[in-house]
Amino acid sequence: MSIKVTRLAFTLLELLVVIVIIGVLAGMLLPATRGAKEAARRMSCSNNFKQIGLALHNYHSSYTQLPMHMGGTYDRNSDTGGTSAPGNNRYRLSFLVGILPFVEQQAMWEQVSTGTPDRQPDPQFSPMGPAPWTRQFDPWQTEIPTFRCPSDPGIGLPSHGRTNYAACLGDATHWLNTGATRWNDELASWVDDRTTQVEASGRGMFVPRSAMQFRDMLDGLANTIMVGEICTDLGDNDKRTSGSLLNAWSMIHENPKLCRDQVSSDRPQFWTTANADNAPAGIGSSNQRRGFRWADGAALYTGMNTILPPNAEVCLAGGDSGIGYLPPSSRHQGGTHVLMGDGAIKFITDSIEAGNQDSGTVLATGTGTREPGSISPYGLWGALGTRASQETLNEEL
Repeated sequence: MSIKVTRLAFTLLELLVVIVIIGVLAGMLLPATRGAKEAARRMSCSNNFKQIGLALHNYHSSYTQLPMHMGGTYDRNSDTGGTSAPGNNRYRLSFLVGILPFVEQQAMWEQVSTGTPDRQPDPQFSPMGPAPWTRQFDPWQTEIPTFRCPSDPGIGLPSHGRTNYAACLGDATHWLNTGATRWNDELASWVDDRTTQVEASGRGMFVPRSAMQFRDMLDGLANTIMVGEICTDLGDNDKRTSGSLLNAWSMIHENPKLCRDQVSSDRPQFWTTANADNAPAGIGSSNQRRGFRWADGAALYTGMNTILPPNAEVCLAGGDSGIGYLPPSSRHQGGTHVLMGDGAIKFITDSIEAGNQDSGTVLATGTGTREPGSISPYGLWGALGTRASQETLNEEL
C-alpha cells in the first residue's frame, strides 16, 4: 500500500508575485518613514528656536535690553585681540554668547566669562574669551544642542562650533559689518564714526555693537523678525552656505542680484565651478562658511537679513567679516523658520513677496525708496525684518 505525500510550496511565479508586492509596499512605506522622521526633526528644530526666543525674553527681563550682537571685550587703545592667551575677543561675539545662562549652559558660561578652558593645563584666556575663531578655546569649538537644527546634517571639522540660528539685521547693509564702532588702523584705536550711517541702515531688531531694547520695535514685536534659521555648509559649493565673499564694495549696497550670474545654470542650488568665467572671485577658506562659528558675530556666521528671499544665494563684499545679502536658509522643504519678536515661530516660504529686487538698500544718503525711514523696498519680506518703518502687514504668515 502506497502513501501519497503532498508537498506544499510556492511555485516560482507565485514567489515572484509575492516579492513584487513586498517591493511595492516597501516603496510606499519608505518615503512615509522618511517624511515622518523629517517632521520630527522639524518639530525639534522649532522647539530649539522657541528656547532661544524664551532665552532672549528672559535676558531682556534681566538686563532691560537684548544681548549685544558683535559685542564683547576690547581695549580702546590697542589691538591685542588674537588666538594666543590671554588675547581678547576682538569685540566680535554673537548674541548667542550672552544667552548661554538662559539655555541651561551655565557651566559653559562660567568658562567663557572667566576665560578658563575646560581642559587643563590649557592656557588661561582673558574674561569673555579670545577671538571666536580660536581653536585652543574649548567653548568656541563646542556644539550646543539648543543652537542646532536636527534637520541640518553638518557636523565636525573644518567648522568650529556650529549654529543654525542667526540674528536679524533688517533689510539694509551699509556698515552693518561693524556697526558704528570700528577699529581704525591709522589711529590704532576703536572709534565711533559711523553713527549717522548706521542709524539709517540699522533697521533690524539687532544692530551690531548697539544695545537694542524691545521698546525700539515700533512696528510691534509680533511683526518683526528677531532671529532666522540658516543651514550650515556640507563642503558642496552650496550657494546658501558658502558665500561669494569678494564682490565690489561699490556695488554691494546697490544690487541685490549682484551674485546671481555666479550661480550655476545647470545646478541652480550651487555656485559655478571655480574654473568658469563667471565663478565667484572667492568663497573663503574651508572654515569660513555659514553657521560655522556660533560665537562669532560676523554676519556670515550668525547674521541674516530680509532682502533676498529665503534660500537664495549669500553675496558679500569684504570677505568673511564683510557684509551683503544674507538670506535665511534651511534643510526643510520649501522655506525656513523665523523667530518673531514676541517668541512666535513662523515658517516662511521661498516664494514670499519680496518687493523690488532691483532696488538698492536704504542708506544715509539714499533718496526715494532708499531714503532713511522709508518703508522697505523688499515688500512683505523686507517689512518683516524692519523694526520701525511703519509698514502695514496685510497678510497672515
